Amino acid sequence: MPAPDAMTCEKLAKLIGTSKAPIVLDARRDAVRQIDSRQIAASRTIAEADMCGDGLARLAQELREYHPAKSVLVTCAEGHGRSQGVAAWLRTQDITAEYLDGGFNAWAAAGLPMFDPAKLHGRDGAGRTLWVTRSRPKIDRIACPWLIRRFIDPGAVFLYVAPAEVQSVADLLGAAAYDIDGVFWSHRGEGCTFDTLLAEFGLSIPALDRLATVIRGADTARPDLAPECAGLLAASLGLSRIYADDLEQLEAGMGLYDAFYRWCRDATGETHNWQSHGRVGK
Repeated sequence: MPAPDAMTCEKLAKLIGTSKAPIVLDARRDAVRQIDSRQIAASRTIAEADMCGDGLARLAQELREYHPAKSVLVTCAEGHGRSQGVAAWLRTQDITAEYLDGGFNAWAAAGLPMFDPAKLHGRDGAGRTLWVTRSRPKIDRIACPWLIRRFIDPGAVFLYVAPAEVQSVADLLGAAAYDIDGVFWSHRGEGCTFDTLLAEFGLSIPALDRLATVIRGADTARPDLAPECAGLLAASLGLSRIYADDLEQLEAGMGLYDAFYRWCRDATGETHNWQSHGRVGK
């Protein structure tokens, strides 16, 4: 049974991909991380040089400033001194913090979602990744930010600019351009940019694979791929009519994809009809 200040891999796996997920901090030693450079989904690393009083103080300040309502989960290789120590120190700074029972090794052994951080680049002063794409998003340009924030970088910043200026803005700010022609993060073959992200980051779990099919069908005019494609297209076009501000639309779209993800993960076998909630005997 895990300690009161520990979280099991099973519980974390239920939270990853949802708005209730904690901020996950990878506190493994650099030498250990070199053996397996993958990271637990949605986690960020604590550099070896920051595993000290000043570095942890800066971390605590950043967490309070950018994620004031979020709890924190610290992981190391096996859930021993490093993760427990950092979590305990953060609690002295009035930050709700736990450590992962069994650590990274237990998570990897269970085959739970991880990503390859080698493809990430373009960060701001707070360590958040920067992404830029065309303005007036519909499907892929909302779905991709959802995936990145839920499974790769919860603090990621997204910029929407005029189509002709995407690459120049990316060059100016060191951001990653996505979902435009001629860039790395874009459509490939019959897949959309969401598919590219899954493949390049090594994210493959049944719920995401199912969601990718729905997104691909809605984004590439192939509603025959899944019955839900038409529904996603309709909801996406509706959001684009409701919101004139792209960032407001993105925030609303996060909830839409949260719902589709939970359906893909937990509810594909459930049906509904009005009689199932009627009064008995009526």
